[in-house]
Parts: sequence; C-alpha cells; structure tokens
Amino acid sequence: MKKIVITGGTGQVGTILARAFHAHGEYDDIVVIGRNPKRDTPWRTVVWDGRTVGPWADELSGSDVVINLAGYNVNCRYHEKNRRRIMDSRIDTTRLIGKVIATHATPAPRLWLQASTATIYAHTFGEPNDDVTGVIGGNEPDAPSTWRFSIEVATAWERAAEEVDTPNTRKVLLRSAMTMSPDRGGIFDVILRLVRLGLGGKAGNGKQFVSWVHEHDFVQSILWLIEHDDLSGPINIASPNPLPYAEFIRAIRKAWGMPIGLPATKWMLELGAVLMRTETELVLKSRRVVPRRLLESGFAFDFPRWPDAADDLCRKRRAAR
Repeated sequence: MKKIVITGGTGQVGTILARAFHAHGEYDDIVVIGRNPKRDTPWRTVVWDGRTVGPWADELSGSDVVINLAGYNVNCRYHEKNRRRIMDSRIDTTRLIGKVIATHATPAPRLWLQASTATIYAHTFGEPNDDVTGVIGGNEPDAPSTWRFSIEVATAWERAAEEVDTPNTRKVLLRSAMTMSPDRGGIFDVILRLVRLGLGGKAGNGKQFVSWVHEHDFVQSILWLIEHDDLSGPINIASPNPLPYAEFIRAIRKAWGMPIGLPATKWMLELGAVLMRTETELVLKSRRVVPRRLLESGFAFDFPRWPDAADDLCRKRRAAR
C-alpha cells in the first residue's frame, strides 16, 4: 500500500493534489491534514492545530510522501499582524513537520516535499531566474518593503526545512509559481473575474513578467519529483515560458472572448489593493522564473505556453458553469 500525506492541504493547491492523487489510483491511502478539513471527500482527513504534535503525527509514520503546504494566505494586506501570521504559520509548521519526521515518524517517509515560492527570486526584466544560478531577491534598489518581506518569508521558510536533519528522508523545496486552475477562489478565478468585468487590461506598464504553471503540469511535476530520487533541494515549478503581464492578460481576454480590457495605472492598483485587502506585489513584481532542473532531468510540460493554457482553463471553466 502506498500512502501520501498532505499537511495544510485544505486550500486550492492541496485540493488539486489530493484530487489528482485520488484519480491517479497509485496511492491507496491519501490523507489531508488541516485545521478545518472537509469531511465529504473521497480521501481521508485529519485535524491538527499546526502547532503541536498530536494524533495526526502518527499519519506520517510509514508514509511514502509528505507534502507540507501549510501557511497563512498571502492574499492580504501586509500590516504587522498579518506579517506575523504569514511568517509564523510557515516557520512553525515546517519545524513541526521536520520534528515529527526526525523523531516521531517510524519508519520515516521516503520523501518530504516542502512548499516554497518562486517569489524568492529577484524582481527582474532581464535574464530569467533558474534554480541553479537564479538571484535571490531582497536587494533590488527601491524595492517596496512588502517585496522585501516576501523574500524574508521565503528564505526563512526554506531555512526552517533545511535545518532539520532527516537522513532517511529526501527533501525537495517547491519553488512554485502561481498554479492556474479553473477552480473557484484560485488566482485564475480572480484574474478571470476582472477580465469578465472589462478590467483585464495591462497593470502598470504591463512589462512585468508573470511566472505561472498549469494545474496539470503542477501535478505532473510533483509525480515526477516523487519518482526521481536524484532530485532534491530547491526545484522551480513553473512553465518554461514566463511572459509580460500585458501578453498574459491579453491571452485570457482572447480565450474568454472579451474584446476590451481597461488598463490600470500604478496608483489605481494601489487603491484597488487597499479596497480588495491585498498587495500590488502580486501583480507588479516581475517574476521571470524558469524550471532548469526539471527540464534537465527530462520533464516535459504539456502546457508550456500561456495562450494554450488559458484556452484550456477557460474551456474548463465554462464547462463547470
């Protein structure tokens, strides 16, 4: 029997993975651990508090794979209270998972896939950041404090995982770009809503790069990492073809059949971010990230280019309606 455990797995990405593992059929036991997991799912759910070792920890013993996705949603205003929530929720749960794997899980899981983020890289319009030579951000001139905070979170998140000694468990840090799926509440849902309202024009000057990955390729990359024991450490999970925001949003308009999209200047975005209780970093930072290590290992993307991905996502969204 093969077993996979997803901690902090009740959000969009965790649901995508649990759904895919269930459909894949290779794993006999799929366990999603969260604070308020849904009960009406075809996989097992277990409650935890994300802070202390409890009965949930027994699920990690004898598992094949543990995927830790736990962390407070970054789609919020970065005031002091939320900054503390974002940082602590990631560091504390990562250390907790590491502690259980190192001292409680017998036998230990074969693989620990630890969530990270492609936001860890520097804001750039130039050469793309890969997972071998990419430049870690935080020192860009005139970078807003919110951008530097995101880098601090990402680096602390990875450090918390790396500090744990797990000699019997391979560790992979998932530097994931935005995972695009047609599900309600996800990032694509938010962007598509703007497009449908006629607000899908360029943001700022529209030259900032968007790094993304189609949900199908995200799942396939996770399966690839599970199967390839030679891959460990930081791995970028992103399409090999990031593109400027103006082209990104234009492709969604075309796929949905929306002929117009009003642009938004920087000050309009700042006002909108306040009203929507989020941060402009999510649209203004230029994330030009490529998956060098995945590609060099032989992984092939089924949706390497955004126009094809946008067509597929819009078609599935219409079918769901």
